[in-house]
Amino acid sequence: MQYEFDWGMLLRSPYFGWIVEGVLTTFHLALLSWVLALTLGIVIGIFRVTNSRALRVIGTAYVELFRNIPLIVQLFLWLYVAPQLLPTETRLWWNRLDYVPYWTAVIGISFYTASRVAEQIRSAILAIPPGQFKAALSTGLTTTQTYRFVIVPYALRIILPALTSEFLTIFKNTALALTIGVVEITATTRKIEAWSFRGIEAYTVASLTYAATTILVVVFMSWLERRYYIPGLIRREREAA
Repeated sequence: MQYEFDWGMLLRSPYFGWIVEGVLTTFHLALLSWVLALTLGIVIGIFRVTNSRALRVIGTAYVELFRNIPLIVQLFLWLYVAPQLLPTETRLWWNRLDYVPYWTAVIGISFYTASRVAEQIRSAILAIPPGQFKAALSTGLTTTQTYRFVIVPYALRIILPALTSEFLTIFKNTALALTIGVVEITATTRKIEAWSFRGIEAYTVASLTYAATTILVVVFMSWLERRYYIPGLIRREREAA
């Protein structure tokens, strides 16, 4: 029997509404997780290179713990195990929240990605010439101000390509949230397939969503890299050659 395509069904109710809701969930889950992961990753990355031994131990322990456990395992741990470790009142408050699986996915994806971002931040900071630190401190800036206004902005510009890849990874990792009950675009396509038996059409929507988004992100980040690149980097010198 030959399969007959019906692309128009994607525009009919209720499938179109499900698709829109799934895409929006994917986007705000990825963006919120990315903001939290980038913020936490910067802090942990600084911990990894600070002069404080205690902070270095904390940073190293965080990275090795969250980076080496598969994300899908972490999601299950956050959903089923972590709440049991909370005080009773806090656990009851958490369980009364709306969309607990969604917030669990945000926490799990953010903490996992932050461990990867932290290593990128650490490598970028170590690549900055020591003279940058001394020059900033000589102007009267404190260590905190030096990292905030000089070192971290410099480091972020160095690792823009790596951060692009990391954001694309976090966007695609949102698909794992379906395993804990979050109805993002992949879960939506499974739902459409179950209702309509149109798996090809349904999964094509998910594939195009991921592909289109990643292309737009790459284009934007390429422009951002050209706009804020640091003159003298090897890559730019080679391009100029």
